Amino acid sequence: MQTTFPDNIILFGDDHWFDLLPLTFTRPICELRVGILTIREKWELFLEGKGSFITQDYLAEKYPIHIENDNILINSTFLPDKQLVNYIKQLKLNEAILLDNELVAARLSNVHFESMSDGNDALKNLKGIDLAREAGIQFSRITKPYHIFALNGQEILNDFSLVTKDRVSLPISETNTIYGKYPVFLEEGAKMECCIINTNNGPVYIGKNALIMEGSLIRGGFAACEGAVVKMGAKIYGPTTAGPYCRLGGEINNSVFLANSNKSHDGYMGNSVIGEWCNIGADTNTSNLKNNYLPVKIWSYVKESFEDTGLQFCGLIMGDHSKTGINTMLNTGTVIGVASNIFGDGFPRTFIPSFSWGGAAGFTSHKITKALETAEIVLSRRNQELTSEDRKILEHIYLNTAVNRP
Repeated sequence: MQTTFPDNIILFGDDHWFDLLPLTFTRPICELRVGILTIREKWELFLEGKGSFITQDYLAEKYPIHIENDNILINSTFLPDKQLVNYIKQLKLNEAILLDNELVAARLSNVHFESMSDGNDALKNLKGIDLAREAGIQFSRITKPYHIFALNGQEILNDFSLVTKDRVSLPISETNTIYGKYPVFLEEGAKMECCIINTNNGPVYIGKNALIMEGSLIRGGFAACEGAVVKMGAKIYGPTTAGPYCRLGGEINNSVFLANSNKSHDGYMGNSVIGEWCNIGADTNTSNLKNNYLPVKIWSYVKESFEDTGLQFCGLIMGDHSKTGINTMLNTGTVIGVASNIFGDGFPRTFIPSFSWGGAAGFTSHKITKALETAEIVLSRRNQELTSEDRKILEHIYLNTAVNRP
């Protein structure tokens, strides 16, 4: 007879890990943030468990796997909702949920799990419920970088309900002007004074110790996660997320900052996803709409060519540790890899490989020693350390992306 539902969650990334580059160069898929929470955090809350990882070999030291006697495996590209979670909670030991023979979730014993020496390929051969045959099943997936900002409004709304359920917001200062049909929620230590908040299009969530400075104009949905800062006079159009300890200013529309990144100054950014430890220089502007209004194409690391997003609006996709200098101009659908520095006048190319240094006038290779030195300084400013695992990851990326650089 089945006992209690397992609380050990193992999140695995399928081949879409490659489709989600450059954001996944430095993390498993489940560590991507969409809405308020990362994909891992969503699953942990829905299933009331603790997550670990099946990921690329070079990421496994920082993101290890933990196996118990009874385990729930989750395909990280799928975002949880009540319907999907209900299917998962009905799984018996060594059963699976599939979508057109693609593994969505499975419940496996440690013996069964460890016997699968072929890893994810073997897991895909499990049989069970196929959602493709179930009428009325709808679900959301993150399989392309631009899906993050495209689904951000839905996920802010879902996460807001999840994290604020049966809780009461801190009192909101009367110096703020707030109107609209959705709520505003302030966590412990959050501060917001003299701001104008419009919640007609979605809720506004202000995380623990976050600061929304005076004069900010915010249209929901919007999430400022723990320790995030919105600078004076910022104009933010939802759905936008400022991940933990990000600093936002200027004009921003429908963008997601994963964590610890800065766009503190004037300049426009729309329909973009910014990784961790990035810095957007003052008056950097990103185009998110082509002059001919045609769908935007962006670089595909899988195809090694540009692919059609089907979107009319798509701005910047930026990997971790990359930076722009002041007055940088970025064209529609620009993809920037990890630890690149872009500066100078004119529009640089719309695919900038990892560890690139330069701009429209041309690029050279950013030396790994200099990149590591900068990363160490940047993290120290937030009282964090660049670990040996972090160094190994960046060194791996540097070596394995050399073919793309000048």
